[in-house]
Amino acid sequence: MTTAADLTTATWRKSSYSNGDGGNCVEVADDAPDLVPVRDSKITNSPVLVFRAAGWMSFIKGVKSRAF
Repeated sequence: MTTAADLTTATWRKSSYSNGDGGNCVEVADDAPDLVPVRDSKITNSPVLVFRAAGWMSFIKGVKSRAF
């Protein structure tokens, strides 16, 4: 059974690939153990996608290797 992460006090940070021009970017929170919450940085009250850390790392590796 999976339970929802409490993100009410989460500290969000913008992706290191964000630019200063307000371009498209995401924010992640590092406060949830073994989870990676992700949201749209332009709409801070947007829905949050929550990934298992291992799955998120696999996704990032795929992006960096241009597998997608």
